[in-house]
Amino acid sequence: MHILITGAGGMIGRKLTARLVKDCELNGRAIEKLTLTDIGVPPWPEPFAGEVETFAADIGDFATAKRAVEARPDVIFHLAAVVSGEAELDFEKGMRVNLDGSRALLDAIREVGENYHPRFVFTSSIAVFGAPFPEAIDDEFHLTPLTSYGAQKAVVELLLADYTRRGFVDGVGIRLPTVVVRPGRPNKAASGFFSSIIREPLAGEEAVLPVDDSVVHWHASPRAAVGFLIHAASLDRDKLGPRINLTMPGVCCTVAEQIAALRRVAGDKVAARIRRAPDPLIQRIVAGWPRRFKPERALALGFKTEMSFDEIIRAHIEDELDGKIAA
Repeated sequence: MHILITGAGGMIGRKLTARLVKDCELNGRAIEKLTLTDIGVPPWPEPFAGEVETFAADIGDFATAKRAVEARPDVIFHLAAVVSGEAELDFEKGMRVNLDGSRALLDAIREVGENYHPRFVFTSSIAVFGAPFPEAIDDEFHLTPLTSYGAQKAVVELLLADYTRRGFVDGVGIRLPTVVVRPGRPNKAASGFFSSIIREPLAGEEAVLPVDDSVVHWHASPRAAVGFLIHAASLDRDKLGPRINLTMPGVCCTVAEQIAALRRVAGDKVAARIRRAPDPLIQRIVAGWPRRFKPERALALGFKTEMSFDEIIRAHIEDELDGKIAA
């Protein structure tokens, strides 16, 4: 099996690559080749006995997209994207990468030929939904995004569904919750503070909280996100049906409940490292996001995540901190 990952240099891309290398197979088939692309050359996966190709790619360029699929990968994980805050601040960049880049990749696949129909797993977002919200968003709720990022993701969901209907790809779109706790340094995502208020205190550093404690959100760990991607690649087409875009399960909690979980897992001293500093832009963006879901289709299809925010914090401590918390 040949697997292509766009956005392979990002956090989820690196973790997905590591999982595939560890498993050495997908859907019961041995992985023989990995093609990894990102705006910079992604890290080389070690150890991996199969063939590896890594290269820098501007996914918004059709020639680059064509190069990525010319070897006819069996499964494509399309993760490459400009994150929410950056897409809102730089409209042109968000459109070129998130929308035009996705279409370029889909059209490059279509040009390969009639006998090529790869499984195409697209990482969408809960930002495709917009207020006013019901108490919990079910699988019938309409898409009315209130950010450019959400609009770009929603358009690609529609394109993916149509390209799948036409037989160009075998698509699955997964709407990821906000992924926490993200390792490393903060990125430009408006949701980044959900990770930083856990990650930095656990590392002995101060974290800034730009929103009220009452903000409610939907979360899953990086470990769960990788599991979603692997499971999406193995879904039975007949069971999935024509509605190929799915909202993933997650943990719903307030910021106050996040901090309470941090206090339970790591103690009062760690939780005290959070400093409140309201940011009107972040507050405005977050106010337009959905908060609670009823992802019944995804659960019925076997997608799984954590049951509590305590579990999400413990997953970060295990996976990123070798089980150690800064005093």
